[in-house]
Amino acid sequence: MTILVIGATGKTGRRVTAALDALGVAYRPVSRSTPIRFDWTDQSTWAAALDGVTAVYLVPLGMTLDDTEVAAFVPQAVVAGVRRIVLLSARGLDSDDGRERAVRESGVDWTILRPTWFSQNFSEDYFLAEVLAGEIVLPAGGDGAHPFIDAQDIADVAVAALTQDGHAGVTYELSGPEALTFGEALARIGDVSGRSVRVVDVTPADYTELLMQGGFAQGYAEVLTMSVIGIRDGQEAALSDGVPSVLGHDGGSFDDYVKEAAGAWR
Repeated sequence: MTILVIGATGKTGRRVTAALDALGVAYRPVSRSTPIRFDWTDQSTWAAALDGVTAVYLVPLGMTLDDTEVAAFVPQAVVAGVRRIVLLSARGLDSDDGRERAVRESGVDWTILRPTWFSQNFSEDYFLAEVLAGEIVLPAGGDGAHPFIDAQDIADVAVAALTQDGHAGVTYELSGPEALTFGEALARIGDVSGRSVRVVDVTPADYTELLMQGGFAQGYAEVLTMSVIGIRDGQEAALSDGVPSVLGHDGGSFDDYVKEAAGAWR
């Protein structure tokens, strides 16, 4: 088995490659900056990435909701000899999502991962600059709880699905073990970093505009805004059992995460 890891420099991708390395499983890490280059927007890069691989950790392009790339990639992967696909999706999506549908209809073993928001969004990107600046801008103050998940748990579930039997045809809903409001999460970050970080209320329209000013495509910015509103309104507080059902134990707590990530905020 040789596993293609798309997005190998990303939050889950680099953790997947580290876990595969520890297991002694052959893998090929690809991104736009790796020696074997992979670019979702350049189909001429796909064949070299797929050459000789039998499984794929498939991470779609995060800055677009266009599913045409995945729909084109999956059949090419199958023709190239891929027999197992593990797709990183997201909570709130369903089988009507074009990317999920392409994987389900691939004709090979597939597993879909639908995680909640990553804990690492506070320390590796997205919210990091705002945490360091002392305030996070969110619609309606960010009220409502969410079970942020450690990216390591997502990676561990992905590796299990890539390397073990028993996960084919399964969609795993993944979450952390505890739901927190943004204010509670920031307070715990403050406990380990000594920083005081507040939530600043803006309208949903203003939030979408801020995301677009930060480089997000309009469609993706609108979906992120709706996701935050869902958290605010209490629609995203439920815990999921995907992590313990696959790994046999609860995922990492937010407290454990902030202790490990504390250096990012100091």
